[in-house]
Parts: sequence; C-alpha cells; structure tokens
Amino acid sequence: MTTLPWLTVLWVLPILGAIVVVLVPADRPTTARGVAVGFATGTLAASVVLAVAFDSGGDRYQFLEDHSWIAAFGARYTLGLDGIGLVLVLLTTVLTPLLLVAGWNDGSRVANYGSRRVSHTYMALILVVESMVIVSFLALDVLLFYIFFEAMLIPMYFLIGGFGGSERTRAAVKFLLYNLFGGLVMLAAVIGLYVVTARPDGPFDGGTFDLRAIADAAASGGLGVDPMVLNALFLGFMFAFAIKAPLWPFHSWLPDAAVQSTPATAVLMMSVVDKVGTFAMLRFCLELFPESSQTFAPWIITLAVIGIVYGAILAIGQTDMMRLIAYTSISHFGFIILGIFAMTGQSQAGATLYMVNHGISTAALFLIAGFLVSRRGSRAIADYGGVQKVAPVLAGTFLISGLATLSLPGLAPFISEFLVLIGTFGRYGVAAIVATSALVLSAIYILWLYQRVMTGPVREGNEKISDLVPRETMVVVPLLALLIVFGVYPKPALDVITPAVQSTIVDSAGGQR
Repeated sequence: MTTLPWLTVLWVLPILGAIVVVLVPADRPTTARGVAVGFATGTLAASVVLAVAFDSGGDRYQFLEDHSWIAAFGARYTLGLDGIGLVLVLLTTVLTPLLLVAGWNDGSRVANYGSRRVSHTYMALILVVESMVIVSFLALDVLLFYIFFEAMLIPMYFLIGGFGGSERTRAAVKFLLYNLFGGLVMLAAVIGLYVVTARPDGPFDGGTFDLRAIADAAASGGLGVDPMVLNALFLGFMFAFAIKAPLWPFHSWLPDAAVQSTPATAVLMMSVVDKVGTFAMLRFCLELFPESSQTFAPWIITLAVIGIVYGAILAIGQTDMMRLIAYTSISHFGFIILGIFAMTGQSQAGATLYMVNHGISTAALFLIAGFLVSRRGSRAIADYGGVQKVAPVLAGTFLISGLATLSLPGLAPFISEFLVLIGTFGRYGVAAIVATSALVLSAIYILWLYQRVMTGPVREGNEKISDLVPRETMVVVPLLALLIVFGVYPKPALDVITPAVQSTIVDSAGGQR
C-alpha cells in the first residue's frame, strides 16, 4: 500500500458524493441518482482494495492514521482497521449502492421539503449516513467515535421524517429522542472516562481518549479507580449502545421507524446504522471496561434472551408485513448481543459474523417485501394471497431470503447463529437452550408469512402485481448470492474476524482465547 490515507479516503468519498449530488441541477434528478450510485460504487471499490491488502495475521489495527486534533485535552484523529471493522465496513459499502438503486424512485414520491431537489436530498442523505457509519467503524479515539455516533442521527432523522409513510414525522421524532437520550448519557460517560485518565496519579501523562491506551491499562488493572466508578461508566456506554442496537426493552422506537421509512431507509437503519451499537459493545464496552463487562454479562444476556423470544413471538402476531420483519430484527439483535457477552471465541466470532449475515438477509427480505408493497399499495398481510402465481420470481426470492432469516442450513445466518449458540452453551447453558426456542418460532413467522402472502388462490387486487423488473433484480441477486456463498463457505470472513475477536477477549473477562 502507498502512503495514501486510505481510511480517510474511504469515509470522505461518500461526503464528496453528497456534495456533488446536491450541486446537480434540480431538473436532472436521474443524473443526481447516477452520481450518488457512482460515488457509492467508488467507496465500495476502495473498501475492496483495503480488504485485499489487509493482513489477517498481521497487526491488529492496520492502515493507521494518527494526527493531533484537539491538543488541549488529548483528542486525536486516529483511525485504524481491524478484522471486525473490516467486515462491517464491507457490509456498509456493499449495501449502500444497492440501497441507492433500490430506492431509485423513492425520493421523487415524497415532496415533504417543498423543493424540486427531493431526489437529490434523499440520495445525498444516504451517502452522508454511509460516511458517518464508516468513521464509527474506524475510530480509535473515543471522542471521535462519539461525535460521529451522534452525528449520524441527523441525516437518519431527515431520511425517516422526510420520506416514507403518513406517520413518518412521529416515527422520526421517536427515533431521535430515544437515540439522543442514549447519546447524552454516553456523553456523560465519555467525560467521566476522560476525568479518570486525567488523574495526576493515573497511568497517563494527562487525559486521553486513545482507545488502545485506555484498553491496555484497563486489561492490566492499571486504571486505578473504584470499580463502582468503572461500572457507572460502563453502564453509560452500554445504555447508548443498547438503544442503538436495539436491545430489549430499549427497542420500541425500531418498529415504528422501520415501517414508516422507505424500504431502503429502513434497511440502512437496521442493517447498517444499528450495527454500530453492537460493534461498539465489542470495541468499547468489553475493551475499556473488561471487569464491568464480566459483572454485568449475566444481566445483559438475560435481556438478550428475552429480546430473542419476545421479538419472535411478536413477529408471529403481526398483521403488517413490514412490522413483522422489523420485529424479527429485534430477535436477531438479541442473538448478536448474546454472543458478544457470552465472551467466548466462538460466540463472539459468531456474533460478528451474525452482524454481517443479518445485514444481508434483512436487506434482501425487507427490500423484496418493499417491492411487493409498492405494487399493491398495502402492508396488510390479509390483502395478499397467490402472489407466486402472478410474480414467481418475486415470490421465489422472497422465499430464499425468508429461509435465510430463519437460519436454514446452507444459507449464511445459520453459521453465525450456530456459532453463537455453541459458544454460549458452555458458559450459559440455560440461556443458549432458551434462545434455541427462537429457531422454532422463526420457522413459524416466516413460513406462515410466505403461506399467507404467496400461496393459495390469487386474491382480488393481486392479479395485476408485476414481477421484479431488471433494476430490482440487480439489487436482489447480489444479496441472495452473498447469502448462499457465506452459507456454504464462511471461511474468508471468519479468517479475518477470528484474530480480532481473540484480541478483544481479555482474560479478566473470562474469555477463552
């Protein structure tokens, strides 16, 4: 690799794309969409270059960039890429161009801003979210991470509130209030962490936000403060991440936001933005507060298991197709968090891989359901029936993505869910057994959904539903291909993830290296 700051290039490209998009003349929306897809594709290409150059057997953090930022209190612009960050960056850069293509016409359907540049705004906001998410996966400075962790709420608020369903404004405000409150609690914890590092008798020469330095001191017991203080700081970070993820009972903003958003925005939120929460649990909670993580692990695992079962049961009872899929994500996030706090190599590798596989499977299922809803004009499951007779390709792709969601062997989510359960069973057997019940529940909600929507006689109003068009097929096929490839050959992803997970697990947290 050259001396080019690749990580900076990676997150700046989408920002530049957003700027160019808004500068495109208002009477050329198609050009604006093409520019957005072009910049997103360029970002994908840059991430592939990094993936090829990444050495899974080398240093944990690679392509490091470290520059003074706010010298007065030790904040630095520090970026680095490890295996966990790499797979999530790739997930983000793969999904973004597909979402832009999937939402090609979404911006033109809602004129909430009273402007001819609605399509421009929609595409630019998606690129801005992509940029901020990428920085979050790369940041090795706690303050730098916090700023982008919070800043991404702004474009997401406008994406939810400016486009989508009739109650989009209420859903956007709910999304913002929940996540903003969590962020404010985290800000207090970030300040508290700085105060701890700035103590005259501490291990640092002045305060620092350097994740690596604080994590090294914490792992060796060198922070030298009362465990109750560390517990309080841990809970401040964890609270914000639990809302973002979301973890039960902090989840109630998600179904409304997902249903009222456009399908592309909902996927961006569930498959990409929410992964910042689970990623941060691994990167910040476990590394900065290893002993506190061990202390609270049983409680967090209990909440995760409740969320797994709760999300699956509520999904079964839904009459709204899109809300049903949103509740499945609450269940899946429970599996991810269960794997993280079981604190074994298998469970955390499975949780990281689950983040990727859930992102792909949810993107496929939600987008295909969105294509169907846009044709029929209804989210009500009762309005459908017999769709496979009039749109067989749409029905077939819906079935494959649905089977992936229920973790059918041979499709990607099975491997990650299996690793989470195997890794959890040795330390928290009861939790693993209860979580396994969700496998049966997931089969019920997916297969029953498919039966009601796709099979049987063609209900009145469905006879004119058309099959997938080339643009939609271009979005769906790569997602299904990834589900199959990672379902039968997850080794490339696990080879990158496993060394980073082994570095994350600390002996003081009871990890099995």
